[in-house]
Order: sequence, then structure tokens, then C-alpha cells
Amino acid sequence: MRAAGRTWGRWARALLCCVLLSAWEAAWGQLRYSVPEELPKGSFVGDVAKDLGLQMAVMRLIDRGRTQYFSLHGKTGHLVTAERIDREQLCRLLEKCMLRCEMIVEGEMQVYDIEVEITDINDNAPSFRETEMQLRVSEMTALGSRFPLRDAQDPDSGPNSLQSYELSGDEHFSLVVQADHGSDRRPELVLAKALDREEAAFHELVLRARDGGEPPLTGTARIRVVVLDANDNAPVFSAAEYTVRVPEDVSVGSTLVVVTATDRDEGINGHVKYSFHKISDKASELFHLDEDTGEISLKKEIDFEEISIHELEIQAHDGGELSDTTKVVITVTDVNDNTPELTVTSQLREISEDSPPGTVVALLHVQDGDSGANGQVRCSLDAGVPFRLQSSRGSYYSVVTTKELDREDVSEYNVTVRTADGGSPPLWSSTVLTLRVLDVNDNAPVFSEASYSARLAENNAAGALVLTVRARDADWGQNARVRYRLGEGRVRDVPLSSYVSVQAETGALYALRSFDYEEVREVGLWVVAEDGGSPALSSNVSVRIVIVDENDNAPQVLYPAPAPVSGAGVRGWSGVELAARSAEPGSLVAKVVAVDADAGQNAWLSYELAKATEPGLFRVGLHSGEVRTARFPLARDAARQSLVVLVKDHGRPALSATATLTVVLAENVADMLSEMGSAAAAVPGEPAGSLTRWLVLAVAAVSCLFLAFLLLLLALRLRRWRRSQLPPAAGEVLRGVPATHFVGIDGVRAFLRSYSHEMSLTTDSRKSQLRLSPASCCDTLPVHPQPDEPAPLLGEDPAGSRSHDADNAPVSASPPTCSHRPSIPAASAPLPSSYPCLPAA
Repeated sequence: MRAAGRTWGRWARALLCCVLLSAWEAAWGQLRYSVPEELPKGSFVGDVAKDLGLQMAVMRLIDRGRTQYFSLHGKTGHLVTAERIDREQLCRLLEKCMLRCEMIVEGEMQVYDIEVEITDINDNAPSFRETEMQLRVSEMTALGSRFPLRDAQDPDSGPNSLQSYELSGDEHFSLVVQADHGSDRRPELVLAKALDREEAAFHELVLRARDGGEPPLTGTARIRVVVLDANDNAPVFSAAEYTVRVPEDVSVGSTLVVVTATDRDEGINGHVKYSFHKISDKASELFHLDEDTGEISLKKEIDFEEISIHELEIQAHDGGELSDTTKVVITVTDVNDNTPELTVTSQLREISEDSPPGTVVALLHVQDGDSGANGQVRCSLDAGVPFRLQSSRGSYYSVVTTKELDREDVSEYNVTVRTADGGSPPLWSSTVLTLRVLDVNDNAPVFSEASYSARLAENNAAGALVLTVRARDADWGQNARVRYRLGEGRVRDVPLSSYVSVQAETGALYALRSFDYEEVREVGLWVVAEDGGSPALSSNVSVRIVIVDENDNAPQVLYPAPAPVSGAGVRGWSGVELAARSAEPGSLVAKVVAVDADAGQNAWLSYELAKATEPGLFRVGLHSGEVRTARFPLARDAARQSLVVLVKDHGRPALSATATLTVVLAENVADMLSEMGSAAAAVPGEPAGSLTRWLVLAVAAVSCLFLAFLLLLLALRLRRWRRSQLPPAAGEVLRGVPATHFVGIDGVRAFLRSYSHEMSLTTDSRKSQLRLSPASCCDTLPVHPQPDEPAPLLGEDPAGSRSHDADNAPVSASPPTCSHRPSIPAASAPLPSSYPCLPAA
């Protein structure tokens, strides 16, 4: 119990020394502690968190794959022992036993060195390798002769190690302790009194070794001295010390060195044998000594990194037990047999692509168990990666970025770090660092096309799909999620969103209403694509929707004007035209004018005669709508002809309209009015007063036109007479003027020089005549080109010379008749129902 109390007292004092001697060298990032050996597991070593001034930091010890003698409490920051530590086992040959470990603070990429000195306690007593020793000494040995003894071993260090020897048991011998170079103490027996074999053949001695601990511990060995007869020559080694250098990769069984000793005696006294006189436990496992030849060979592989120098003492003794000793120093040279070790101390698994250059992504530690050039390690990275190695401290390296990363270019890096030592050939090792690049919203959506266009047929169903726009975002995750929306805009002063919509997820564009080509022919809009980043990035693209016409409008007849609705509720078209009974085949009678609100082929119109009183008397121009005589009218032909003209477009299916014309076969207007009056009277329900009123108005209009014509003719004759009285100018030639392009009704130029009636009047009305010239009529789209020469003016002959006989000059007039082209604007004023021709004078 007293010894246990003393042991615990030593531990308490050692712990107090540990606390008092702990220091932190901030400049080098090191912590130093001191603890005694043999502490129980979990014993306190030091408060790392307090000594470093760290609060709420995550710390851990770096595992190097070796035995961990300490552990770190993550919550308290205390460094404690992880197992019982035996100093003699760890640092047998070292004066100072230092255990090192490394600690890293997560998030700071900072490594701290921790050194713990293991102080010795007196837990080992001195011991002899052989507790029973025997010496054979000749009785002739001179006084003062010395006999080396095997020394005791004490694994402790300092004061706790071996301090002294004591000899007891016989007065013939005394003890001398020789201090070897170093700290070793070698005991030697000294012959103090002459020996006499006949008096005593044996001498029993006790050798006691004592250390300096409190209390001191001792070890004993018994020595038996056998007194022999005289042997006057001892063996002598050829060298006082043998030195040999061997590489650590020398093969097992190889001979390292041969020691040689000679003895001048003969017989058994001259026969020399060899043995180890002083050798460590480790050396005894490695080396073998041949007792007959003195050859030292290798029993096991040697390791420079474990022990680089081995010191042995060899004793040579003859048959008479005389001996000599020599020292053998075996120096192990380093061989490049250790591959560099590369350890990833700390590493980032993910990094944002907008991290600045110089960001530390990994902390590496390299080491090589070899020495010299074989232990010098070089590190390198793969070429072409945006990283570089930066020496951190000691054998640590940091892997840092050299530029900003781009996830869209490379989303993950597998960086290979290689290490190679300076040996020949060099040894190398490598490790792969995997780093995933996190996305940042740095790319706006990009549409697959620069612009989009689509064709949509009018009268579409509401909700019809028009087209789909596509945009892709080079980012990842939420940053690459694209949503679509319409840009601001209006169509016919109506918000664009009431016409079309876009599906936010798919980019599908739908028509919200039915389009009418006659109202809207084209819709231009912008579609905006926006990603889901924060802040969001967007881009837009123009979309052009062309409305395609469909044949949804029937032709509209402009002339003849519409007739009133009949009692059956059917609205038709009607008109009254005059045709002379003397008209030649091909004479223009009337023209049906129609338009179509559609476009293109749907607006191309064709005309055909659907119904006629006399089917062979009239024909209708297919494209012009002109009604002409097909033959000479006959006396048997009815005076009142009813024609139904069918107007059709070229759509699919075709739409049509009808126009009803009434053609009166009469020589003059009076006959036509008379015929119309009789026809009107035959119609039941038509009041007679209304018909009479219309006839009076027609006669008045014709009379006014005739009077105006006579006044114009008189003015022209007076003007021509006055010019004939003036002398003609020299070289004067009356230039020909082209035929007058008669101005159409309400300025519609489609009527210019289309139709003309030619009249020749004389002072005698009985010689006047009216002639309808077929050449004066043409289709809306003329088949034959117009003549280059203009028609002659009034009183001008075809050669261009002016007639001097004004009285005999024919008068030509070309009153406009009904004509119209299909391209007439819909906004034009309606045409009159008929244009009566002038009667003969």
C-alpha cells in the first residue's frame, strides 16, 4: 500500500508538471504538453481549445494510419490519452520521448502541431540478461587483472535508469565500474587477492545493480568463478573496433563482417571461440555470430528507418578462459524503399463556380520514410486544370484555384495529385481529388431560333395551338428552369393577352380567339423566357403570326344595284340595260361588277350566264363580267330579256352570288321607256303613279343631256370657225391628242377608256346615226394591247391633218358605261344602275 501511494504521488507530481510546462508557440502553430508514462486511458493531457483561443470550433486529430495515443473531445476541446503509454516501448533509445500529432480546425484549413513529451517514471528495475554467470580464471592470474562482466539493463531514463553496481560474497575480488563513452556503465571484476586452486576451486559472488528512483529498484546476478590451471596467453583481436556499412535492402543470410582473434597458446588454450558480449534485444534478433569463425551474418531484414546504427561487443575466449573484446559498429545505409505517402488532410467536396481565384479546396500532407534525396518529395498536378499547388507549412500543401470556375464548361473535376521522391529510380504515389462545381445563375435562357413565325388559318378554333417556342438555359437546377410569358403589346387597340397566350412551362403559344383575315392579317409579339435564378435572368424572341385567308366571304355584286327583297324573303340583284336591235355580235350591253373581301385565289372571280330568256342571244365575259351580244337580235326575240349572271370565286369550296339584269331591245330610249312602262304596268302591285314619275324624270334627264350636247357642239363650231379666219402660223402643226380617257363615276379609274359609243350627227337629223363599235369595248383585263397611236380628235383625219371643212366633220363622243375591275376598293361609292345612251338628233 505504501508503494502504491508513492506511485500515485509520482503521477500527481507528473501531472502538475504537465500543466505547468504546457506552452503554445503561436508563431509556429504548435502546442506542447508533458505527461508521465503509464497514465490510464482517458487521462487529461491539455485544454487545446483554451490554449488556442478557439470557441465553437470543430476540431479533429488527423489520422496518419499509425497508432493513435491521444484523442480529442469535440465538445470540451480536451486532449486525453487514448491508451496506456509505455515510454520504454516507444522511445527505448531516445533520451527525450516526444509524441507528435496534428490537429485541424474545420473550415479554416489550418493545421496545428501538438507535441507531447512522455516523461519517465521508475517502473522498471535493473535486470541482467543472465542471472547466472560463470568465469573461468587461471590461478596464475596476476593481481589487479580485470574481468568484464555483462552489464545490467534498465529501460528507464534519467535518474530512474541504472546508477550503480555493488559486489558481495568474496574478498578475492572487487568491483570497478568503467564509464563507457556515453552514459553506459560497465562493471569489471578486479582480482584483489591471489587465487589458489588447491585452497578454493570456486568462488561465489553476487552482483547487484541499483537505479536512482525513489524508492530505488535493484536487480541481481550470481557470478561463479572457477579457478583454472595456468594459461599465460589470452586471445587478441585484430582490431579494437570493426566498422561496416550495409544497405538496408541487403538480403537475409548475407555475411556482414568477420571478426578475428588470435591466441599464441597451443592446444586447447589456443583454440578461440566467439560470442556476443554486449548486444541489444533488437540486435540479437537481427544478427548471428558464428562462434568458430567470428562471422556476423543477417538473420532478418534490417530497416534504416527503424534503427540506423547497431553497436555490438564481441568476446573471444580460449580454452583456458582467457578472453578479449572488440566493438563492432554496423551502420545501415538508406535505400529508396519507401513510397511517398500522400494524405488528404482536408478537402472540399463542392465549390461554387463564382468562388474567387486562390480559394483553398484541399489540404495535403506528404511524407517519405527514407532520408536524404530518397526522402525529398515533389508534388505535382495534372496539366490543364484550373488549380495549383501551394506550399503551406512544412510538409503540407494547399490546392488552390487559379481562376473562376465555369460549371457550364466543366461540372466536376477529378484532379490527380502525384508525389515522387528523389530516389533513383524515383518512387511515386497519387490520389484523386473529386470536386463538384455548384451552379450560379450566370446564363440567361437562349432560344433555339433567332425568331419564330407561324401561319394560322383564319376562323380558327379558340385555344388552337399556334407554335411552340423553345429556350434552354446552360445553368443547372432551379437556375435552368425556364418559364415563358408574353411581352407587352396591343392588337387593334386591344391587349395582346386577349388574342394569344403562352404556356409558362412548355412555351406553347395558343390562340385565345378566332382570327378574321379581313380584320387582322398579321400579329407580331415578343415572348420572354425567364429562368428561376435569384436574381432571374431573361431573354426574348420575336414571334410573327401570319393569318392565312380562307374562303369565308361570298362575292359581293356592286353593279347592278341590289333589288328590294321579294315577298319570299329572297334578295337578288337587278338592273335595266338598253340594247339596240341593230347591235352587231360582240356589242357591249352591260358589265357586272363584283368584289370579294377575301384575298388571293379566294378573291379571283369568274362570271357565267346562269339563266337567260334567249340563251343564245347574250354571252358574259368569264373574267370581265361584260355582257355582250352573241348574235344579231331577231324580230322574234322578246323586247325584254332577263339575264341571271352567276359570280363565283376560286375558293375551295367556291362561294357565289347572282346578279339579275333586264335588257330591253329597243332602238332608242323612248322605245326602251315605253317598253319598261308596259312591263311595269304588267307587274301587279306596282303603283302606276310611281312608274309615270320615273318616266318623266328619265325624259327630262335625256332632254337636258341632249340640250347640253347641242350647246357644246355649237361652241365647238364657233371656235373652229374663228380659228379658220386667222392666218395659220408658219410650220404650225396641230398635234394629235390621244383618245380621251373618260373619267369614271366618283373618280373610279377602272372605268377610263373602257367603253364608248360613237355617234355621227349632221344638221339633218334624218342622216344621223349611232354605231356601237366592238373595238371600243374591252375586258377588264384586255387581251390585246392598246394601239400605240391615239384616236383622232374631233375634226382630225387619221393622218393627223386637221380638216378645214368644219361643217362636214364628224363628232365623236364616248360617254362612260358601266365597268369595274375586281380590285375596286370596297369603300368606293356605288355605281348608278344604268347609263342610257344619247338618242339620235
